Amino acid sequence: MVGVSDHQVRDSNLEAGSTVVRISVPAVHSVCLPPKKSGLESAKHRLSEMFFPDDPFHRFKNQKLFERVVLGVQYFFPIFEWAPHYSLSLFKSDLISGLTIASLAIPQGISYAKLANLPPIIGLYSSFVPPLLYSILGSSRHLAVGPVSIASLVMGSMLEEMVSSTAQPVLYLKLAFTATLFAGVFQASLGFLRLGFIVDFLSKATLVGFMAGAAVIVSLQQLKGMLGITHFTGKMQIVPVLSSVFEHKHEWSWQTIVTGLSFLLFLLAARQISMRRPRLFWVTAAAPLASVVISTILFFLLRHKDHGISTIGHLQKGLNPPSANMLYFHGDYFGLAIKTGIITGILSLTEGIAVGRTFASMNNYQVDGNKEMLAIGVMNMVGSCTSCYVTTGSFSRSAVNYNAGAKTAVSNIVMASTVLVTLLFLMPLFHYTPNLILAAIIITAVIGLIDYSAAIKLWKVDKFDFLACMCAFFGVLFISVQIGLAIAVGVSIFKILMHVTRPNTIVLGNIPGTQIYQNIGSYSEAMRISSVLILGIEAPIYFANSNYLQERILRWVREEEERIQAKRENSLKCIILDLTAVTAIDTSGVEFILELRKTFEKRSLQLVLVNPVGDVMRKLHGSKVLESFGPNSLYLTVAEAVADISSAFKTHLCIP
Repeated sequence: MVGVSDHQVRDSNLEAGSTVVRISVPAVHSVCLPPKKSGLESAKHRLSEMFFPDDPFHRFKNQKLFERVVLGVQYFFPIFEWAPHYSLSLFKSDLISGLTIASLAIPQGISYAKLANLPPIIGLYSSFVPPLLYSILGSSRHLAVGPVSIASLVMGSMLEEMVSSTAQPVLYLKLAFTATLFAGVFQASLGFLRLGFIVDFLSKATLVGFMAGAAVIVSLQQLKGMLGITHFTGKMQIVPVLSSVFEHKHEWSWQTIVTGLSFLLFLLAARQISMRRPRLFWVTAAAPLASVVISTILFFLLRHKDHGISTIGHLQKGLNPPSANMLYFHGDYFGLAIKTGIITGILSLTEGIAVGRTFASMNNYQVDGNKEMLAIGVMNMVGSCTSCYVTTGSFSRSAVNYNAGAKTAVSNIVMASTVLVTLLFLMPLFHYTPNLILAAIIITAVIGLIDYSAAIKLWKVDKFDFLACMCAFFGVLFISVQIGLAIAVGVSIFKILMHVTRPNTIVLGNIPGTQIYQNIGSYSEAMRISSVLILGIEAPIYFANSNYLQERILRWVREEEERIQAKRENSLKCIILDLTAVTAIDTSGVEFILELRKTFEKRSLQLVLVNPVGDVMRKLHGSKVLESFGPNSLYLTVAEAVADISSAFKTHLCIP
């Protein structure tokens, strides 16, 4: 802490002819070097901070071998951590929530499989095996696992561009399973190598725009089922989709339109009821299954009449058949499978972790991101060998799971058990389920992905984030799902590069009556110090921004000299660089400091550095740059620097 010595006081004139006041001057403290570390220790510390910020091994410290083995098993299989404390009361809550989300998962599973251009039964298979695996490996208590709309849409659109699901159904299915395998490998690798920060490049703004655009495209694609169109485009852009709708007006069926709109309004009404009255969450959960049951009974009774409405048809009974023999590792489409797997893997991983963390924060417990990556990755790898496609944590099902009172991952086991019963005994009942019901369920589900309020907030808070959001939205609508996502990610990365290569620099002034120095652009009461220009750099100094910083600082100096000349104030004598916010520096940054000192020395200006942090101080000292500075060129605070320098060249200032 900065102290003040009793004897350190001096007289200072506030203005010409003003009275003399006694003002205390802060003591000058030396800037210390951080403790010396070897290169190996520094590298170890850096890697630990980069890849293990949560210190996952702390629980193993000072433990016996057997206890370490038990903790290790619990770390990789969280079920062994909470299962010994499981009780009947917890099971009652999990049973109710599991049955509730099963009523939503069954119709959604069938619908999302259709969205991915896969056989409907694949959606049910994907709602059986992955939830069981997640209940063993996952760390979230409320995450409900299964197929999701975004991953289904992206997989369907990417594969359909190269392979027709109707003309080459076997090849298409092979590519879907292979893409799921690579999605799982990619996800598990991120978790194992602790590289989850890669997923962070999908910013909130990017996802808001992407999901809104995808929701619009998905909804428009469902017009095929809602209007009864037989021939429909497989493209995923708004112009071809709308063109296809109106080009095939002769295929529109009024029976399909009336029935589809009726069930769609029913589902939307149920959704609104649950939104306005959260206690009635079960209305939204039960509405899709109720729609399936009612429509199936209705069309079973009308099966002998020619109503022209298509139905799902025959679905095979039985458990997931093995699909390891269908994995595709050669041929012209192998690259497509890898690309599709990575993109869907990133999207599903982002959604799963975001949903898990959301409900964890609401219940005051933590979700380990790396464990989640491993869990989601493993369940997709196993799923690819058991006739499943990409799955993750679903926001809609997780919300229902949470509101239904889920306490542990057993709710996923209950849901999977319900799906198991459906697969074994109830599949013939879906024969007469109309496709329009699946379209209505999908539309109702994806409408919730259009977040108007989030887009408005982005506009108010950060225009650049809003631009990334709009790029994703319009990119998905008019180009393609994956290109729209790539554009949005590119805009986000460009924003990061702009912050790195064009860091913010500010002019600091003194808050009267204090030793605080703040941005004069933000604090109108902040006062400039005569003959001294105080600049703050608010970013690390790297090779990518050192040239820009040099040019920007020289411009600040030129503008300050012009201001001084215009107002006829005392000439500029010193530039103080506040390095408090400079968290890192490289060799180019060190050279920048040295070149800046030489440039100012030629102009008879003194350069002073304030508060370089540990790593910056170590590199400045190690490079011998500080030896070229004068004796009064390094200070702990701006207040100390101003007081000491002002005393040195006897400037009459008001120093707090």
